Amino acid sequence: MIRGGGKFISSLAALFIFAFALASPAVPQATVERMEVASSRIDNFRIGSSQTKFGRLEFVGGLEMTSSGRDFGSLSALRFQKPGSDFVGVADTGFWFFGSIERDAGGKPTGVASFRMTEMTDRDGKLIGEKWLTDAEGLAIDGDLLTASFERDHRISDYRLAGDEVEGPIRNRDFLVPAYELRQNRGFETLAYAAKDGPLAGSLVAVSEKSLDKQGNIFAAILDGPQKGVFKVRRSGEFDITDGAFLPNGDLLLLERSFAMSRGVAMRLRLIKGDKIARGALVDGEVLLEASMLYQIDNMEALDVWRRGDGSLIVSLMSDDNHSILQRNLYLEFKLDE
Repeated sequence: MIRGGGKFISSLAALFIFAFALASPAVPQATVERMEVASSRIDNFRIGSSQTKFGRLEFVGGLEMTSSGRDFGSLSALRFQKPGSDFVGVADTGFWFFGSIERDAGGKPTGVASFRMTEMTDRDGKLIGEKWLTDAEGLAIDGDLLTASFERDHRISDYRLAGDEVEGPIRNRDFLVPAYELRQNRGFETLAYAAKDGPLAGSLVAVSEKSLDKQGNIFAAILDGPQKGVFKVRRSGEFDITDGAFLPNGDLLLLERSFAMSRGVAMRLRLIKGDKIARGALVDGEVLLEASMLYQIDNMEALDVWRRGDGSLIVSLMSDDNHSILQRNLYLEFKLDE
């Protein structure tokens, strides 16, 4: 009989657990990657022309952005935390990104400061890392609550923002559109809060890129509020919807994109009247701007609307370069004549 055998076995077990913990790989956690962004100013929207007025839109200025940061690019959605300054966004490679627009004395954009990216995590704070699970396309923001939409693994999820850190998903929202109607890689690209004093009383609205019904209309949904339910957006031409934002008067501004090998990429802005958006409705609207490769555009995917200090309503656009050497990361600003 070995005296003190129980203590010996307990000590041996503790030593084994300790050794196992040392041998086990650490669970990857999200870290904030800070990077320098070099910006070239864009002073003319139409290439080779000094034209500034384009219908109800007046070009303010823009930037072409590059960075040596490995993960920089694929910028899919943008929301300003401070009007025209601090912003947060999602990249479809599974990252959150943050930064601030710098300006000259006249208010034109001159560069991007304090740019950083951090990978998305699951509920336990572990990195997800798989593209099909983190293909983030749309973003809405309400204080420190971020709501992101994902395609491929279709979902709309709420997150809590704390400084540069975004906690794992709090919950998944019911997106109302039947899941079988959402097309692969053509899911929800737009998330936007309606104006609180507008027809939809601050409801969160989701619009898909190109999930079509049998008549060729685009699926969308009002996710809460008195008009909660599915509606459709009429698809016009070969354009697909990539983002949107509500104007202060309650109207919805949609960013659209098309691509063909014969003509390249094009972008369009379409305005949907807020009082037309309702459960069961089919909506369409006025085209405010359409631009081809004769203009300073690329794969335009992000849009936000904000009020400048002088009261002007500004439309900001950003492109997704898909991490391709043939594409560019652009930031563009327009003043909208209300």
